[in-house]
Amino acid sequence: MMAAILAVIFLTILITISFIDAEHQVIPIWWTTAGSVIALLGAFFFSGHLLNLDTYSAGGLKDAILGWIAGFLALWAVLHLGKLLFGRKKHRFEEALPWKVVEGREENPQIHFLLDGESYSWDDLFFRTSDELLLTGHSFKVDGDRVSGKELILQRESFAIGDQKWEIEKLKSLSGKTTEVIIPREAMGDGDPHLLGMIGAFLGWHAVVFVIFASSFYGIIVGLIARVGFGKPLPFGPFLALGAVTWLFGGWKLWIKYFEMLQLSL
Repeated sequence: MMAAILAVIFLTILITISFIDAEHQVIPIWWTTAGSVIALLGAFFFSGHLLNLDTYSAGGLKDAILGWIAGFLALWAVLHLGKLLFGRKKHRFEEALPWKVVEGREENPQIHFLLDGESYSWDDLFFRTSDELLLTGHSFKVDGDRVSGKELILQRESFAIGDQKWEIEKLKSLSGKTTEVIIPREAMGDGDPHLLGMIGAFLGWHAVVFVIFASSFYGIIVGLIARVGFGKPLPFGPFLALGAVTWLFGGWKLWIKYFEMLQLSL
């Protein structure tokens, strides 16, 4: 009975988070925190009632805690390693190329950064408020007026040239020419480690590895079908949720079968 109640709560949270992440590309931390607390309380008061009860007999609070730690740390490491290795993309040009910031592009009403025919939406560029796009060049024009400087730092809410700073909200036009641009990139969002931590708390640490592989597989398939290019954002939350649901509804059987076959081959 308790396992069924936990399963309903777990699926409700996964569905809610998936729709929010798909629509807004953000995972609300308070949802995952609430889910983690429910999972830990369920394991504490009803020992053994993790949702992996049919696969592993230990269960209990210890497995729930280990599951949360394994899930959170796994994607936290990916997030920070990805930021270190792929957090910025640098382009250098032999000749200065024109760029500008425009409001709205085709059917997308967002602000866009245009560089030599390439278009980048604001959400593509600035996953976090701290992300910066650096432009080295000249001929900077702010609202039609030329501003001297060699480097422009562009953020989601503002931009600066030297000691001068402007707010994006009050901006009418912004353009210039650049010989070098550094574009911010993210491996994944801050909410994904918290989501996988919650999944681990509900399912146990054994499920974490399966969910990572399954969600990555689903993400690659959808990316290929939808023809999502490299560098374009693809919310990972729904795929983590799908991987967890796959485990819950029989994926664990495939996981066990795989390791049984692996042992036989050895």
